[in-house]
Amino acid sequence: MDTRSASTTEPARSTRQYAVAGIASMIGTTVEWYDFFLYGTAAALIFNKIFFTAIDPITGTLAAFGTYAVGFFARPLGAVVFGHFGDRLGRKSMLLITLLLMGIPTVLIGLIPSYESIGYWAAGLLVLMRILQGVAVGGEWGGAVLMAVEHAPEGKKGFFGSLPQAGVGAGLILSSLAMAAVSRLPEADFLSWGWRLPFLASIVLIFIGAFIRLKVAESPVFEKMKLEGTQVKRPVLEVVKWHRRSVLVVMGARIAEASWFYTVVTFTLAYAANTLKIPKAQMLDAISLGALVSILSMPLFGYLGDRIGQKWVFFLGLVGLSAFVFPFFGLLANKDSHSIWLAMIGAIGVVYAMMYSVEAPLFSSQFPAQVRYSGISLSVQLSGAIGGGLAPIVATSLLAANGGDPGYVALYLIGLGMVAMVCVVMMKTNAYPE
Repeated sequence: MDTRSASTTEPARSTRQYAVAGIASMIGTTVEWYDFFLYGTAAALIFNKIFFTAIDPITGTLAAFGTYAVGFFARPLGAVVFGHFGDRLGRKSMLLITLLLMGIPTVLIGLIPSYESIGYWAAGLLVLMRILQGVAVGGEWGGAVLMAVEHAPEGKKGFFGSLPQAGVGAGLILSSLAMAAVSRLPEADFLSWGWRLPFLASIVLIFIGAFIRLKVAESPVFEKMKLEGTQVKRPVLEVVKWHRRSVLVVMGARIAEASWFYTVVTFTLAYAANTLKIPKAQMLDAISLGALVSILSMPLFGYLGDRIGQKWVFFLGLVGLSAFVFPFFGLLANKDSHSIWLAMIGAIGVVYAMMYSVEAPLFSSQFPAQVRYSGISLSVQLSGAIGGGLAPIVATSLLAANGGDPGYVALYLIGLGMVAMVCVVMMKTNAYPE
């Protein structure tokens, strides 16, 4: 079935339905991103000391980032599987499944014995849990943003679409604060049992997230498609056949944002601790501050996107990335708290928030409703695997190649930003056609 010109008219809904869908999407994504970011923080700070102790510190750090990257490369699998069933069976049920698929492996990571206890089996179990996390995130994001955007009224899709995106900042805050709290333990206690507590605490968040998502009604767009019988049998194949251009421009645009974010929140933790000798807790506190600002700024940028167009807000974010990347590393090099706070507020609360806040309506508007879950999930998760998954590894390698100077890392990010600008210009201008 050719879905290129398919359309769906949305039924009228109450203000309460808009609000419940937006808030539930935000809280649900907060839970899932807490789990995902917790792993990234641990990979940057401690996993080389727990699961890769048989190799030298630098190689151990790269190995830890390698297991981190595995989660990103598992995301496209989640995009294909959950995108298919999300377009065929509905958005809501997929969100409940992905929540469990993310939360249970997170709890289990907190129970994996160290290398000293079971040898390489420890690293193997860690990789397996990370793969399951990646599959979950690959399927979750598309459903979460569609539940918010497809419930939203016309003219406010940017604002409501920014709410699940703000959940990323909330999840980052929770994971950073949790790891910062246990990192203040004596080093021996932190490495033996303290780091496990934030992972085990995820069991509480699983129940909270599941309870909230059960309260949300199915997407009205999907309900109308189901009523009219307009779903397609193989949505992923439809995307590949009819919407290759949309997939490529979304991927090209998103790689810059993903690389920027995961360089800032993951690579710079290791860079600050190992090269600049900045205390772990100081960096985690600064990241939490930047994430807190992003919770407030994302809805503002989403609202701005409703006024001037999502693609232009995203484009301004790319300009900000290119302009701020060298000052960002310069502020970190100052090593004082205020400079580090300013660096993270600018990087996460402004530059990243400007891009990420408008991705839900901007990217989903590139695909018709019948294949929307599959289209945005596949595009975003493929770009996440390339950009986010490789960012810490590429940045660590470029840092080593330049003798500890982050200049090559900055140029790499600017280059990705320029490619993304071209892709954004090529996107559809209309905000969210139906």
